[in-house]
Amino acid sequence: MSEIHYRLEQKRHLSGSFPGPKSAALDARRKAVVAGGVASSVPVYVADADGGIITDVDGNSFIDLGSGIAVTTVGASDANVVDAVREQVGHFTHTCFMVTPYESYVAVAEELNALTPGTHEKRTVLFNSGAEAVENAVKVARLATGRDAIVAFDHAYHGRTNLTMALTAKAMPYKTNFGPFAPEIYRVPMSYPYREESDIKGEEAARRAITMIEKQIGADSVAGILIEPIQG
Repeated sequence: MSEIHYRLEQKRHLSGSFPGPKSAALDARRKAVVAGGVASSVPVYVADADGGIITDVDGNSFIDLGSGIAVTTVGASDANVVDAVREQVGHFTHTCFMVTPYESYVAVAEELNALTPGTHEKRTVLFNSGAEAVENAVKVARLATGRDAIVAFDHAYHGRTNLTMALTAKAMPYKTNFGPFAPEIYRVPMSYPYREESDIKGEEAARRAITMIEKQIGADSVAGILIEPIQG
């Protein structure tokens, strides 16, 4: 395995007050122009990131335990990604695929289809966010089946649009005061051994969910079931 070389020292370093003066000044600018509904977890402003380290505008270095809520799986500033982006934007930055398509969209779809488990025929479409992807999955399921009911699970998080808020299980801070929500959304218990009151196994939990769907919703009414491999 080749040695990984980082631009930034992979070490936590704090100096002076927290947050620093530059982050505090940026926060004041933010409050004057950014809507208050957009929250941030920490009061520091990033200037650089590499490997497992984020450096803020005041020169402090933090261990990155959030990874952009698990969206930076290719690294914060991986050299290969940076080079590929630079090459691409030298040709064109963006065009709507529905107007003028391009090869890289097709190539990404091919890779995703190859990575998706199963030997069946597959198709891929790319969206701007997880919520948009979920909403379109619901549309496809309802159109394909002619049914309405969508099943989600306890503890689920699917997004903050109206439909995906309905699919999301937690009220605060996601759903409170934002209803009414999209109809025909049903919820069943998830297999959750760590929090289960009874010693229920995975197969038993699946059977419990299926039985509830059959009895309370009706299998013939279900257009689709949304489940997270790792619950948000």
